Amino acid sequence: QVQLVESGGGLVQAGGSLRLSCAASGRIFLFSNYAIGWFRQAPGKDREFVAAINRGSTSTIYANSVKGRVTISRDNAKKMMYLQMNSLRPEDTAVYYCAASYGLGSAPDVADFAFWGQGTQVTVSS
Repeated sequence: QVQLVESGGGLVQAGGSLRLSCAASGRIFLFSNYAIGWFRQAPGKDREFVAAINRGSTSTIYANSVKGRVTISRDNAKKMMYLQMNSLRPEDTAVYYCAASYGLGSAPDVADFAFWGQGTQVTVSS
């Protein structure tokens, strides 16, 4: 069982920045075995893909809606993953979730990720 806990959410004005963090714990032999994804879910909306990074940090994927404004990264030694978000917009308002998968395809989907955190709220005011 892999346990993920997000932090770093909050209230920011449009154009501002936030860095979300996700800490992994539990029974994991090698954190580097997992691909990591970030997803978000706004009220009344489906959970949508934001960004993902593969096991070796050699490949990243971003949703078109955030491309150029966010950066995903990971620190396998610390069992941490991050989502740096800049130039935030009101439409970025959502609960953000980190998730882990044993693999990463070219089009990450919610169903591809077996382990999920509890989410952290990001609110962007206009």
